[in-house]
Amino acid sequence: MLKFMPEPFKIKAVEPLKILSKEEREKAIKRAGYNTFLLKSDEVYIDLLTDSGTNAMSDNQWAGLMIGDEAYAGSRNFYHLENTVKDIFGFKYVVPTHQGRGAENLLSTICIKEGDYIPGNMYFTTTRYHQENNGGNFVDVIIDEAHDSTRGDIKFKGNVDLAKFQKLINEVGPDKIPYICVAVTVNLAGGQPVSMENIKEVSKLAHENGIKVMFDATRCVENAYFIKENERGYEDHSIKEIVKELFSYGDGCTMSGKKDCITNIGGFLCLNDEELFEKAKELVVVYEGMPSYGGLAGRDMEAMARGLEEAIDYHYIKHRVHQVRYLGEKLENAGVPIVKPTGGHAVFLDAKAFLPHLSQGEFPAQALAAAIYVDSGVRTMERGIVSAGRDKHTGKNHYPKLELVRLTIPRRVYTYTHLDYVAESVIHIWKNKYSIKGLQWTYEPKMLRFFTGRFEEKE
Repeated sequence: MLKFMPEPFKIKAVEPLKILSKEEREKAIKRAGYNTFLLKSDEVYIDLLTDSGTNAMSDNQWAGLMIGDEAYAGSRNFYHLENTVKDIFGFKYVVPTHQGRGAENLLSTICIKEGDYIPGNMYFTTTRYHQENNGGNFVDVIIDEAHDSTRGDIKFKGNVDLAKFQKLINEVGPDKIPYICVAVTVNLAGGQPVSMENIKEVSKLAHENGIKVMFDATRCVENAYFIKENERGYEDHSIKEIVKELFSYGDGCTMSGKKDCITNIGGFLCLNDEELFEKAKELVVVYEGMPSYGGLAGRDMEAMARGLEEAIDYHYIKHRVHQVRYLGEKLENAGVPIVKPTGGHAVFLDAKAFLPHLSQGEFPAQALAAAIYVDSGVRTMERGIVSAGRDKHTGKNHYPKLELVRLTIPRRVYTYTHLDYVAESVIHIWKNKYSIKGLQWTYEPKMLRFFTGRFEEKE
């Protein structure tokens, strides 16, 4: 029997791909300032920049676009989305947003006061920005092993360290902690999941101290699959049952529909607290649109509702996770240093180990992502010192322990043959790694610098 099963879908439409010559790719990456975000999409052969909004929608979702109700208020597609989210997630209230960071903005604005502390199981770029922009201070309370790329023996590296969480409560007091943000899965740790047992323990400790539990639910279906696969007692549970239980221990969540809803745009905020919900409804009108569309067309909400229903299908999510695992195993078997175990949405290269001749201040992950593009036309993403940004108080660079390049697999887009090509390129670069030079800034934005920053090679 095949170790990795074929795609649980058949292809009904295709988009032609083209590949530039190596000389053209070298010119393109220089023009983009060695930042893969600034490449044009038609300069890219295989695009592994992100799984956010880059998914292939199903025929069912495309059919849903045709029944979009574009009423300014009270769209029937909103009510379909609302009912679907309530059914699967279990929260009382739903506020649609244009994407996940819209929900992060709402949550941070209504919950955080100047001087508050927001613990979380590792930072995410936009999440931390919204928390800090509203006067909060992010505190990392993930287990130490999450910062070690070699610890493949730990199945739930996204877990919260309860001792760290308790220490923060003791130091600043529960009144200074409006909520703990629990990401499922943890993106910057390598797409690592959180166990149901840990979620229960976090919920108990938080609620005993009057602290809310807010989930970053962006890849919750992937997290549910890992629980089913690796946590005792959940082997026979459906993905839907696991997702529902997971969120039952929280007070709300932010969601980027561009991931596990398998759409190209969309998001939402869920809450159980009616007072917070009323505040969110007021703010969504200011930043997004009416509470019944939140910056989305009716057709987008319909596609998101249908996509969420498809995402909890076991065969879909099994293939999704196993496709990522396939690429990870090919690279690991070739000796390429990656974050272990592979997560649910991407394979992460350990750029420190990959490029030992470069210091972290020479931006090894940024340099490696640029080198992969030049070699093969494959676009990846830096997730290291550039993404970590600067301390808001001191202005000094954050130096994360993990300096990573993310090879992110869009949902239902590429085949195993595409991944073979990616693996061959990365392995070729690994064998010729000492030819890669470090980088230096030519333009550094003040906020979320990884999106638009520019670099040049160091001599």
